[in-house]
Amino acid sequence: MGYFNFTNKVAIVTGGGGGIGRAASLKIAAGGAKVVIVDLQEESGMNVVNEINEDGGEAIFIKTDVTKEEDVKNYVHVTIDRYSKIDILLNNAGWLGEVVPIVDYPVDVFDRVMDINVRGVFLGMKYVLPHMMTQKSGAIVNTASAAGLLGTPNLVAYGASKHAVLGMTKSAGVEAAPHGVRVNAICPGGVDTSMLDSVVFGYSKGNAEEAELKRMAIKASSPDGRYADPEEIANLMLYLVSDLSSHIVGQHIVIDGGAILT
Repeated sequence: MGYFNFTNKVAIVTGGGGGIGRAASLKIAAGGAKVVIVDLQEESGMNVVNEINEDGGEAIFIKTDVTKEEDVKNYVHVTIDRYSKIDILLNNAGWLGEVVPIVDYPVDVFDRVMDINVRGVFLGMKYVLPHMMTQKSGAIVNTASAAGLLGTPNLVAYGASKHAVLGMTKSAGVEAAPHGVRVNAICPGGVDTSMLDSVVFGYSKGNAEEAELKRMAIKASSPDGRYADPEEIANLMLYLVSDLSSHIVGQHIVIDGGAILT
C-alpha cells in the first residue's frame, strides 16, 4: 500500500461502508489521505471509520442518501468546512436491484436503481467538481461495471445505469480537464462481495445448489479463473486518482480477469 502517496489529500468515498468502497477507503487512508466515508448504512460506515482511526489514520462518517440533493450538498459542505478542500472523490455507491426479465421488472425498483447509480453519481460530480475546478486540481473515479459495456439479461436497470455512468464520465472528463481535474471510471467484472452474492442468488432464485453452480460458472467465465478481490479493484481506483495517471481523462478501465474478451 505504500506505493500510493496521498499525504495531505482529502478523499470522499461514497458507499465507503462495504465491499469495494471499504477496501478503497482503507487503502487510501493507509496512503496518508484524510477520508470522508459517505454511506446510508451508519453501522458499517462507522466500522470503517474506526478501522482507519485505530490504525493511525483520519476518517469521518457522514450518513447520506446519495439520491437526495440536500444530502449530497451536505457531505460536500461538511468536508469543505472541516478540511477546506476536496482532492479525491471515489463515486462508488451503487445498488444491483432485482434479477428478473425486463417484462417482469418492477418499475419502482428500476427507478430506485437509476436514482442511486446514475443520479447519485451525477450529484456527486455536480457538487464536488466546482471545488476541484476552483483549486485547479482533483480526481474523480466513478464506479461503473463491465455491465456498462455488455448486454445484461435480467439486470436491465443495473446495466442501463452503468452505461449511463460511462456516458457521464466522458462528459465530465472533457469538461473538467481544462481546469486541472480528471474524471475516469472503472468497470469491474465479478468481485467477491455481497453484490455478487445477490447476482448469484437472483439468477438461481435462492436455490443454494443452483447458486453454487452459478457462482462456479461466473468464475469459470474469467480466463484467470477467479473473481477479483475488492482490494484489487481499490488498487485501480487509487491508481486513477494518483499522479501516476496524470494524463488519463474521461476513460474507463475494465478489470475482470479478461472475462469481457471471451
